[in-house]
This record gives sequence, structure tokens and C-alpha cells, in this order.
Amino acid sequence: MFLKKIDVRIRICLLVVFFLFIVIIAKVLFIQLVDYDKLVSLANDLWSRDLPLAADRGLILDRNGVVLADNITTTSLVVVPNQIEDVDKVASDLSKILGVTKEEMRSHLTKKTSIERVHPEGRQLSYDKANQISNLNYKGVYLVKESKRYYPYGDLLSHTLGYVGIDNQGLSGLELQYDKYLTGEAGAIKYFSDAKGNKLNLSDVYLAPQSGMNIQLTIDIKIQQSIERELNNIVDMFSPDMALAVVMDPNTGEILGMGSRPGYNPNNYKNYSQQVLSRNLPIWASYEPGSTFKIITTAASVEEGIVDLEKDTFYDSGSVKIGGARIGCWKAGGHGYQTFLQVLENSCNPGFVKLGLTLGKERLFSYLDKFGFGTKTGIDLNGEGKGIIFDLDKVHDLELATTAFGQGVSVTPIQQVTAVSAVVNGGNLYKPYIVKSFLEPETNSVIKTIDKQLVRKTISPETSKIMRGALESVVARGGGRYAYIDGYRVGGKTGTAQKVKDGRYLENNYIMSFMSVVPSNNPEAVLYVAIDNPKNTALLSSYTTAPVARRILLDIIDALDIKKQPGQIEKVYQWDDKEYVKVPNVVGKDLDTAKKELKDFELEYTGSGKKVIEQTPSGGERVEKGSIVRILLGN
Repeated sequence: MFLKKIDVRIRICLLVVFFLFIVIIAKVLFIQLVDYDKLVSLANDLWSRDLPLAADRGLILDRNGVVLADNITTTSLVVVPNQIEDVDKVASDLSKILGVTKEEMRSHLTKKTSIERVHPEGRQLSYDKANQISNLNYKGVYLVKESKRYYPYGDLLSHTLGYVGIDNQGLSGLELQYDKYLTGEAGAIKYFSDAKGNKLNLSDVYLAPQSGMNIQLTIDIKIQQSIERELNNIVDMFSPDMALAVVMDPNTGEILGMGSRPGYNPNNYKNYSQQVLSRNLPIWASYEPGSTFKIITTAASVEEGIVDLEKDTFYDSGSVKIGGARIGCWKAGGHGYQTFLQVLENSCNPGFVKLGLTLGKERLFSYLDKFGFGTKTGIDLNGEGKGIIFDLDKVHDLELATTAFGQGVSVTPIQQVTAVSAVVNGGNLYKPYIVKSFLEPETNSVIKTIDKQLVRKTISPETSKIMRGALESVVARGGGRYAYIDGYRVGGKTGTAQKVKDGRYLENNYIMSFMSVVPSNNPEAVLYVAIDNPKNTALLSSYTTAPVARRILLDIIDALDIKKQPGQIEKVYQWDDKEYVKVPNVVGKDLDTAKKELKDFELEYTGSGKKVIEQTPSGGERVEKGSIVRILLGN
């Protein structure tokens, strides 16, 4: 009986052992076949350490592929505290190289962490400092690749491009607006160490960083460089409170150039105030537009059929009284009888009061809505303003009158350029934009393209054609004559607006502006230039902004390869204008006849024959009166 009990116990023990053996075998099989990857991953996490490798941000390119925002490779310092053998010596040597205290460096070397990035002293090191650290050859001290944003053209397009912080994150402009596209995916060098931080004899693993997407802009660098040059000239000549310029393709809403002063260099953004860094004036600034706004009033009046610019007349006595206030013309005594086209050419305020009152507040303000005033344009940049337009129920005759010639309301430059583009392009209001496409970083192939976006129709093509001719007439015969370019049809309108502070207009403090279009018969570019409170100059836009605009227009013509256009309105020359005339064709004529026909030019000739066999410039070309004409005589 006792033996039987022992035998049962043995059998039970054997069964238990056998069962445990089966469980162990099953567990081993489960670990090897099912849980293997998970456990290896956990083990690797315990052993592995990552030395971070920063990814390059995507490039920002102009419309022709010129790099406006690039990357340069720098090095940064990281330490593995558990691998440091002599903390005092390492701290002492590193502190001397980095220019920090030994105690501060010790705090990095003794931190209870697997890897410590020395920040900010050890970030984006110069070649000399990185070389000194490398030569120390200390265990636990590593130099890792880091990408630093670099703007090869300095302050060019700075407010629009924006800048990035030390951690390569976008902080303003396009760098912030499209940060998620531009930011790459960081890589690492993965090495293996035990629990004490000692490096294991296992091969390192390299995980390559992935660059962010490249972004191609609508900007043309030739036009942008012209804008930057002229803005610098404005600052040098006039010492203004601010200055800005915008160029738009009126047929798409693409921004071809944009800039302002004060500006900054995004490579050294820490040297500038937040006010300078954050204000992209072409989209942020809001002010009374002055006479450039008369383009909108004229377009609305023509569209509504209340005026024929060339037939209808207006008598300007020099002032008009509205709502208890007297509104004067800039010309003492007025212009007398003039057509409404001349009212626009002469920028006559009383004439525009007449147009505003005839339109009435409902119609005039409906066009302000159509052209987008009082609302943001939606341009793909942060910090856009929306201006201030009167509430309709607060508009009386005086408010209506002043609005008609561009005072009392507040608008942004980008609103004005967008609206005038609609006036001259056939009546289509397009949403302005500055990013054209997104590109794959390795192949630069297009991933996504941004197309033009029609917001609404504003005026008819017929009215638009009339307005194009009227604006060309302003440049040929009116206040915009200093923007006239012989052979190229340029339209435009000057603006001089008083500035308001604490509800009062300032004395002798104006925003001078000029709005222009080229070529006026088939627009390819609309340019707006504004100068706030220019010093040392006559307070007239015709003398300040129009010449600046002309120089930028010449560069636009070159950049866009705009050809000369037939049918240009002949300029009405004044005493201080450069006159352009056609060169007579004297080929085949004798020298005496050639001299008579070329009396308006300086003549140079060579050869010994009796007849003119060649001439430069050739007959029919238009050149400045008094220019040199060279002829070759032969038989």
C-alpha cells in the first residue's frame, strides 16, 4: 500500500515535469517563431544609441530654378556621459574651445542621460572649433553633421522667404507657411552599448536623413534684384520711413517680385528687431491709397455707363464744397474745362468727387467689394492685413467724395495690385500667390503645381480695354510721364496720400506711390511702388516714384522679353523731358543731303565716297534727340 502511494507520487511528479517541459518548449518556440522580432527590437532599444543626423530643408527656388534658400553643412557637439573617462579634463578642454565655463560644460558631461546635445554653444560649430574638438579624440565626445539654412542672396526677398531658427524650424514667411513641406526627416548613426554606456563590438547602423520638398516660387530673380536695387536707391536718396514694391502677372495673380524697406538679412536675423522681422509691408501695411485709387473709381464709372472719358467734360474751378468741407484741386485755380480722360491725366480731385457722387455710395462701394477691398486677398503668406472700408450706413456725401479719390479708406498694397490687375486684364480678379510648385528633392520632378484661381469677374473686357488706353494716356500726357519708355506702351497712375495720426492728417508727410502696367495694350506685369515720407525731394509722386518705377519697368521688359508695341501714344514733351525722334534713312543720299536730314543728331562719318552706303542707327529707329548717328561713305 505504501509502495503504491510512492508510485502514484512519482507518476504525478513525472507528469508535472513533463507538462513543465512542454510549456518551456512551447514558450521557446513562441519566442523564436512569434515574439522574436519584438524582443530583438526591445533588446536593440536597450543596447542602441542614436547620434542624430539633421535633414536638409527643402530648397526654395525662383521660377527659373535659381536657389534662393539653400543649406550648408555644419557640425554640432554631442556627448555620451557614461563614456567620458576624465570629466574634469574633458570639461576643461571643451570649455576653452567653446568659450563657456568649466562648470557649465561639466553639467553637460554629467547629465543622467544616454546622449547629451551640447546646446546652444555646441551647435553649428565653425570649422576651426570642430577641428579642435576632433583633434582631442576623447571617448564619448562626438561631432555630428547638422544642416544650417543659408540665403545666398542675403536680404533679397527676405520678408517673403522668412528665416529659420537654430533647430531648423521655420519662424516666418514662406519658411513658416510651408514648414511641413520644407522640413525633412532626420537620420542617425545607430551604435550599440551596454547598460554602463560602454560601446559594444557591433557594427554601427547608418540611417540616412531625408531632405524636405523643394518649393519653386513665381518670383523672377531678375525682377526681384531690380526691386531690391531700387529700394536701396530710395533709402539712399530719400531716407523714407518705409518703401515697398510689388510686381504681379495680371493674367494669373503670380507675384513676380516683392520687397520692402526696412529689410533684413535672414542669415543674421538675430541682429534685427521683431518689428522689422515680422512686417512684410506689401501685404501687411494698410494706409490711404491716394490717387492710385482713382483707377478703381474710373473703372466703375465707365462700367456703369455714367461717363464717356473722351466726350464728357467737367469744369474744374479749383475746388468743390461737399458736406461742409472744401475739397481742392492740387492746381491753384483749377484746370478749367477738361474731358474726364484729362481729369484722370491731371489727377483732378473735384472731377472725381463728381464721379463718386454720380455713382452713389451703393454702386461705388459695390465695386470696392468686387475688387476685394476690405478683405484679405488670401495670398499664401502669413501676416496679411485687410484694410478698412467705411460701413455703408456711415457713408454720407463727404465720405463718398473722399473715397472716390482715395482718402478716408485704408487698403494694402497687395489689394491695390490685385485690383488694378483685374482692371487691365479683362476684368478677372485672381487670387495672388507666390508658390508655383512642389518638387521632389532628389530628382526635382514636380509633385504638385499651383494653378491660377479666379475669384470673380469685376468689369467687362470692353471697360478693361478703355482703362488700359486711359492709363497709357496718363503716362504719355499726364502725371505719369516720367515713367514713359519710348517704344514700349506703359500705363500708370501716380498717388500722393496724406498720412493720418491720432485722427489728424500730418503736415508735409505723405505716402508717394505709382501704379503701372506694361505693355498697356497687352499687360504682362503690374508694378506698384510706394515711398512713405520721402525727405529732400518735391512732394510729388511724378518726381519720386515714377522715375523709380521706370527703371524697374525697364528690367521687367528685359526679364519677360517684352517686345516693342506698335500704336504707342506719343508723349507730350515738356522742357525737362528727353525727346525721342525717328532717325531719317539717308542711305543712298549724298553727304550734304544727309547732313541736312540729320540736323537733329550729332553726325560722325568715315569713308571717301560720295554716297552714304551704311548708317547706324538705321533709318526708322527712334533714339534720343541729339544722339550720335554714324554713316559710312562709299561709291
